[in-house]
Amino acid sequence: MRRVDSAVEAVHRYRRPDPACWDAVVEAVRSEASSYDADHALVQAGRAVVRHADRIADDLRRHQGSFGTAVGHGVEVRALALAGMGDLRALPALHSLGKHGGLPTQRPQARILAELPAAELAPLMLTKLRRDRDDYHGNTTTLELLALCGAAAAPAVPEVARRLDMPYAYDALRVLGRIGPAAAGTANRMVDFVTGRDPRAGRHHPRRAAWAHWRVTGDPTLALDVCGAAVRSGTASHGLPFLADLGPLAAAHADTVRGLLDSPGAWTRVAAAHAYWRITGDPEPAVPVLLAEVDPAWAGHPAVPVQEAVRRLGEIGAPAAVAAPLLGRILAQEERLGYPFERIRILADGAYVRTLTEALERIAPGAAVDPVPAPSKELVPLPAPARRRIFGFGRPI
Repeated sequence: MRRVDSAVEAVHRYRRPDPACWDAVVEAVRSEASSYDADHALVQAGRAVVRHADRIADDLRRHQGSFGTAVGHGVEVRALALAGMGDLRALPALHSLGKHGGLPTQRPQARILAELPAAELAPLMLTKLRRDRDDYHGNTTTLELLALCGAAAAPAVPEVARRLDMPYAYDALRVLGRIGPAAAGTANRMVDFVTGRDPRAGRHHPRRAAWAHWRVTGDPTLALDVCGAAVRSGTASHGLPFLADLGPLAAAHADTVRGLLDSPGAWTRVAAAHAYWRITGDPEPAVPVLLAEVDPAWAGHPAVPVQEAVRRLGEIGAPAAVAAPLLGRILAQEERLGYPFERIRILADGAYVRTLTEALERIAPGAAVDPVPAPSKELVPLPAPARRRIFGFGRPI
C-alpha cells in the first residue's frame, strides 16, 4: 500500500513520472484494495496509461456485469479512464451512465469526455442534456462540451434551443453559434437577445447573441455593430473575442483594438493582441504583448491569462519564434502546476502541457521534444509536510 501511495503522489506531482508509477496506479484500481486517490488519478491519466487500455476495457466489462447495465463508481472510473484516451470502448458504459446521472457535472472532470470524437461525443451529450433538465452544473457543462462538437452537434439544436428559455441561455447561444447554419432556425431568437426584447437578456447576452447570429446566418452586420460598440464603450474584453472570430471582416475596428494593447487589464491585453492579429494578419504588435504574459513561474491560477497567451502565440505560429525558447523551458519543467487541487491537478497540468506542445509545434516544428521521464526514485514517499503543501486544496505550492 505504501508503494501505491507513493506512486499516486508521483503521478500527481510530476509531469513525466516513471512509467512504473502509472503501472502501480492501474494495478491498484484493478485490485480489490483500490482507493479514492488511485481512482481519481486514473480518471485523469489520459494517454499516460494507454498501454493498459485493453486491461482497463476488460475490467470495465467485468464491472458492468453480465447484462452490461451496471452504472456504479467502478464503471464510471474505468469508462472515464478509457474516454480520456479517446477509446471508443468507453461509449456503451458512458451512455448508460448518462441516462442514470452518472457522468461528471464539474467542468474539469467532464472535459475528459472531450477526448472522444465529436461525432460520438455529441449524441452522448444530447442524452445527458435530456436528463439534466434543471440541474445547473449538468446543463452548463453539457452545453460546453456540445459547443466543442461544433457542427456535429446539429441533432441537438431543438434541445439546445429550449435552453434559451432557461437560465442557461448564454451557454446555449454559444452552442448554437458553433453549430452554425444548421441552427439558422433560431436566428430570430438571437435577435431578441441582442435587442433586449427577450426577458432573459442580460448585459452579456447581446454580444454573444450577435456573434451567434452571424455564425448561423452568415451575415456579420449585427455582430460587427454590437461587438464593435462594446469594444469602443469600455467593455472591451467582452467584445474582443467575437471580433477576433470575425477576423478581417472587423477591419473597421482594427485601430480601436490596437489601442487596447496597452490596457491595464491582462486579459484585455491578451484578447486585444489576438483580435488585432486575427483582424489584420500583422503579428508584430501582438507578439510582444502575448509574450509578456507568459510567466514560467505560473502555478495555474485561472485569474491570470498565461495559458491563453501561450495558445494565441501558437496560433500566430512562426512569426512568434521569439517565444520558442521560453515555451520550451516551461514545457521541460519537471513538476506539475501547483495551484489546482488534487482531483483536477493532472487534468489542468495536462491541458497546459498540450497547449505548450501545440504552440511550440506551430512556432518551431520539432522543438517540442518530450524529455526523458524522471527516474524511479519517485516511488519514494514524500515527507508529510511536503505532501500537505503539494496536495492542499486550491493552495499554490
